[in-house]
Amino acid sequence: MTLLSDIYAAAARRRRERYARRPDLRQRLRRPVISVGNVAVGGRGKTPMVATITRELLSMGERPSILSRGYARMERTDGVVIVRDPEGIRSDLPRAGDEPLMLARVLPGASVLVCPDRFLAGRLAEQQLGATVHVLDDGFQHLGLDRDVDIVMVGAEDVSRPLTLPSGRLREPLDTIIAADAVVAADDDVTMDTAAVEIPFFRTRRTLSNGTTPLEGARVLAFAGIASPQRFFRDAASLGCTVIATRAFRDHHPYSRRDLAALVTEARRAGADALVTTEKDLVRLLPYRPFNAALHGVALTMEPDPLPEFRQWLAGSLRAARDIVD
Repeated sequence: MTLLSDIYAAAARRRRERYARRPDLRQRLRRPVISVGNVAVGGRGKTPMVATITRELLSMGERPSILSRGYARMERTDGVVIVRDPEGIRSDLPRAGDEPLMLARVLPGASVLVCPDRFLAGRLAEQQLGATVHVLDDGFQHLGLDRDVDIVMVGAEDVSRPLTLPSGRLREPLDTIIAADAVVAADDDVTMDTAAVEIPFFRTRRTLSNGTTPLEGARVLAFAGIASPQRFFRDAASLGCTVIATRAFRDHHPYSRRDLAALVTEARRAGADALVTTEKDLVRLLPYRPFNAALHGVALTMEPDPLPEFRQWLAGSLRAARDIVD
């Protein structure tokens, strides 16, 4: 298996080198492109980070568009799906996918577009939606689209066990991070010597929020169909509730009415006051409203730390990108 990982790593490295040598292979949008990605499969907090960066861009007076491939959509199309324009939501779960729809629900003023061809989606965002900047969701390996800012999320496991597929979880060798413009640690215990290659390095501040419904003192059943459900189960205690039972599903699990009924039954048998899940999971459950039990979606916010320093770096990177184009 290690030999297979070595072969995979060599192929991934050659692919990146080929795109670096051949600018003609890369398509270029008119507006700056900010990529948020990682080097590993599985959750590293890319989507919450995309949301944070988009909010920062909105606060700068930008009109950002989020470009997503719409992984695990139930209704696939080769054309562009406008999930959200600056005025409101324009699509549904089957056509949008869970993460794009989740972003569309929490980012008023932004545009969210889904398409396998993200250059095509970006052109539409520029020409029809007035986008002034693009945020490429999960874009570090999407080398066919030129980008101006590459932000890479790195988890502790990526550093402690730096093996590529199939033996490990890395999509590319860890040393490809040198192609990034900034590294954001997804976990508190990530240690990297980015100073040697002069790449800005930021920690993250994770915050869970349940909106206006307090869960202080509640006994809950926590469930999730995400890449790292166990971390959500641990973090849920920060809401002041007691997690008395958990249920994990695979990432992007397509919930059914039967799944929901089984969860409600399990919660009642365990003596839970409510069910809690992630914001991403809640999006996949919305078609089954009204629920027959108290069910709360919990939002995860991930902010680069220190945020003022990141904000200054991001604004400077945008200015630099526009100076090059001009």
